[in-house]
Amino acid sequence: MKIWVDADACPVVIKDILYRAAHRTKIEMTLVANQGLTVPPSPFIKTLTVSSGFDVADDEIVLRLTSGDLVITADIPLADEVITKGGQALSPRGELFTKENIKSRLNIRDFMDTMRSSGVQTGGPPPLSKTDRQNFANKLDVILARAKS
Repeated sequence: MKIWVDADACPVVIKDILYRAAHRTKIEMTLVANQGLTVPPSPFIKTLTVSSGFDVADDEIVLRLTSGDLVITADIPLADEVITKGGQALSPRGELFTKENIKSRLNIRDFMDTMRSSGVQTGGPPPLSKTDRQNFANKLDVILARAKS
């Protein structure tokens, strides 16, 4: 298993959790972004800089992903593609996207997008809370422990 991070929108505190986890478990992690990233020195942590453009990082993750890999993303369409390809998708808030919940999450996302397009102010997601960070760390630990066994 490898870890892929949709790094452009990934919160710094989540990246810090991921850095520690990759180093501790010796699982290769690649952060994919359309700008250069500074990461801690580790043989397990890599960066991949892609060109700017709509979904370029997402497309690169899907291209390189293999079955069983873990992708960290809040992007619902990307999570859907990851699941379709046999990977796992975990949001920075600790929500594991699955075959059972991804279609309803896509429907909600599309509905909200339609609302915003028609001029309705929907606001953005709330700031990442301490509980969100803990949920993410806990879920990540479970996934990585399962992969190591």
